[in-house]
Amino acid sequence: MSYKIAVIGLGYVGLPLAHAFSEKYKVVGFDIAQWRIDELNSGVDRTLELNESQVKEALANGMKFTKDLEEIADCNVYIVTVPTPIDKHKKPDLTPLIKASESIGKVLKKDDIVIYESTVYPGATEEECVPVLEKLSGLVFNEDFFCGYSPERINPGDKEHTVTKILKVTAGSTPEIGLKVDALYASIITAGTHLAPSIEVAEAAKVIENSQRDINIAFVNELAIIFNKLDIDTEAVLEAAGTKWNFLPFRPGLVGGHCIGVDPYYLTHKAQEVGYNPEIILAGRRLNDNMGMYVANQVLKLMIKKEHKIASAKVLVLGITFKENCPDIRNSRVIDVIQELQDFGTDVEIYDPWADSVEVKREYGLDLIDSLNSTYDAVVLAVAHDKFDGLDIEKLKNGNDTVVYDIKSKLEKSDGKL
Repeated sequence: MSYKIAVIGLGYVGLPLAHAFSEKYKVVGFDIAQWRIDELNSGVDRTLELNESQVKEALANGMKFTKDLEEIADCNVYIVTVPTPIDKHKKPDLTPLIKASESIGKVLKKDDIVIYESTVYPGATEEECVPVLEKLSGLVFNEDFFCGYSPERINPGDKEHTVTKILKVTAGSTPEIGLKVDALYASIITAGTHLAPSIEVAEAAKVIENSQRDINIAFVNELAIIFNKLDIDTEAVLEAAGTKWNFLPFRPGLVGGHCIGVDPYYLTHKAQEVGYNPEIILAGRRLNDNMGMYVANQVLKLMIKKEHKIASAKVLVLGITFKENCPDIRNSRVIDVIQELQDFGTDVEIYDPWADSVEVKREYGLDLIDSLNSTYDAVVLAVAHDKFDGLDIEKLKNGNDTVVYDIKSKLEKSDGKL
């Protein structure tokens, strides 16, 4: 069977996937944002997952970028890679997923396959998405059309573990479709594939990957708080413990982004729906969600010890993206540090050479400074960008009493760190 593939959602996940598939198949990239389509058609990817030559290579291979449903009506495989965020109450927000399913339902045909990559709780694909597809298309699930699930494993900014080099979990709504979905991905994934026995198993596998990381980071964050009270260097403790062959090398820090800080809430939502309150997962989430406030208060305590007047004190925060060497600001928990410092009346300036100032303004209502030409009462290294290597912190100090707080344990000398 020959495939023509539509990738729905052209962000950090969808665009690299579409590019990979375009080397072997006809591909149409679909996104509802016209500005995104215009940028890609001009060879620009603001996520920096693909460079200009890669985008133009995909276009040369015949890939189209569009927001026109008619352009994907003749496709027979639809791959959904839209975000699955949480709302202000930390509940799953399936709005993008449902809207994508509605769009596909309008063009779905007999024997088409719809594959979801978005992270969801176990059962969401068949309980939430399939009914939408059936309603809009008038077709019957597993008779007229079929579904698959292959959870994304993209690591934004990682140029080593790219989409084709990460082993892919696959699943189908029937055994036969499972084999087809697996073969489709296996044709481009050099790292190999793992065919799960059901869509629910694949959904569950994805959501626990990041929940596991969240819990482990919460553990070392709690250790950092304890060791700080005991006046013990957390990094030195972890280095010593790491000499044991099976000690896991997690480090304390702010837990943001669109995966680790979000996915556990999808699992806890489903658990509570079936009558179980997940103690460990929620405890880890609470601890990690409060780390920004903890960091800010540690900075303020150090400033008070050095007799700084907190109100109107100038504070520099280095980095606002959710991780190093990446422009992604989604769900960055650096914002918690900034807002807590601002609540105490400090004048916070933010410098991040990776972040897009327009996106930061739109997302958080904050302005970035373009260069480092001032001195500060406190400097907070929040994100370990390589571009901060060799940064002369001394030139940023407003005298010897400037507080330097190193969240990422990147600096040789600091007044405080996690």
